Amino acid sequence: MLFSSLIFLYSFLPLLLLALLLLPRSWHNGILLLASLVFYAWGGVSYTAILLLSILLNYGIGRWIAARQGGRAKPVLLLGLTLNLGLLFFFKYVLFFLTQINFGLAWMGGETVGLPKIILPLGISFFTFQGISYLVDVYRGTTAVQKNIGRLGLYIALFPQLIAGPIVRYQDLAGQLGRRSIGWVNISLGLERFVIGLAKKVLLANNFALVADAIFAAQPESLAWPVACLGVLVYALQIYFDFSGYSDMAIGLGRMFGFVIPENFNFPYVARSVREFWRRWHISLSQWFRDYVYISLGGNRGSRGQTYRNLILVFLLTGFWHGANWTFICWGAFHGLFMLVERGRFGRWLPTTSKFVQHFYLLVVIGLSWVVFRAETLSYAIHYYGRLLGLGANSDFQLDISTYLDWEFRIALFFGILFSIPVTGFRIRSGVEELVGRLSLGQVGRALLCLWLFFWCTMELANDSYNPFIYFRF
Repeated sequence: MLFSSLIFLYSFLPLLLLALLLLPRSWHNGILLLASLVFYAWGGVSYTAILLLSILLNYGIGRWIAARQGGRAKPVLLLGLTLNLGLLFFFKYVLFFLTQINFGLAWMGGETVGLPKIILPLGISFFTFQGISYLVDVYRGTTAVQKNIGRLGLYIALFPQLIAGPIVRYQDLAGQLGRRSIGWVNISLGLERFVIGLAKKVLLANNFALVADAIFAAQPESLAWPVACLGVLVYALQIYFDFSGYSDMAIGLGRMFGFVIPENFNFPYVARSVREFWRRWHISLSQWFRDYVYISLGGNRGSRGQTYRNLILVFLLTGFWHGANWTFICWGAFHGLFMLVERGRFGRWLPTTSKFVQHFYLLVVIGLSWVVFRAETLSYAIHYYGRLLGLGANSDFQLDISTYLDWEFRIALFFGILFSIPVTGFRIRSGVEELVGRLSLGQVGRALLCLWLFFWCTMELANDSYNPFIYFRF
């Protein structure tokens, strides 16, 4: 079930809010846990068994870690990490490794092995990382073990951030699991944030997806240089508004239910270095890898070579986390390489240049990285890079992209560029001011704007408009 679907907007969400408003507060955790399991089961009942297994696994291991203090708890933690990562490895990566083994066997003239049919459960990368962070924090003593399995289950399965994040740490929600407020103030703030995210997804990202998918579905040789550049631009906008829109919707839903979910994006395309980009893009994932992988490896406390090794390893894992494909691994290595470059002389020179040069450098690097991220194969990415350099054109056939560039796309492109920089009233953070006192004209205006955007999105969805979601792949 998508947040940007009519059944969610007009059935699931209203009924859930009604139940939370009418039923006793002591029932709220149970209602939300049940709703989260129903939401997840919508994509496949068998997936729910995996989610329940993850909850039981992390609850039991967490209690075991808490019962064995000091060094005696480390083997239990390692067992918990192995089981969590083993579950993720089986469903997400076993086919990749078997394919590589078959490639090697075929190259040597041997007999290949059969590939099992494995379907990737939705959100497994996200709820597995949340389970791991819970176990590590219990082991480190930075959070108390949760003895109520229902509360831990709600933390792992809470549906607003279950499918595509943000990756929420247990300590961020621990206090809210036992005490929080669900009222009209939180509902109104949450609805405003949700509608903004919905508009980013339906009105902007979906329009960009039509053009980006058409361009990347064509053979690179058929792309004129301007079309290849357009493909990079619209995909960069699509993935930003698609994912940040989902994060906005998740944060808004959490607010409606009384939870404050951390921010996940902060206008990444205004960054002036790759290091700054990763402080603004998918913030929860960046912080997770920093705190649970980079620091655990030693961070920057060792020699320069050790620091470089840790950075490269973290970004290789970041790429591999996104998908079991060499394209994602290369994407991670690409970012890791520029992180290393920015730690050297180039990184010391870059801040001395103009802001324009810094920003242009960042946009070029990120744009080039999106090519290999979007490509299905490394071969396709290499040929696409050739077209960006003006190489490998086929004069016999050129993709006619003009049919996709209608007025709706042009308007979306204008507002997409405008809303990707912090110059509008759409800059909403977790510290949004509370609605206190009587309504002002500005608040009434925002309410009317959100109502108009909501019905516009509804009309788009009712017309069966193109509605893909990028991060469901991961």
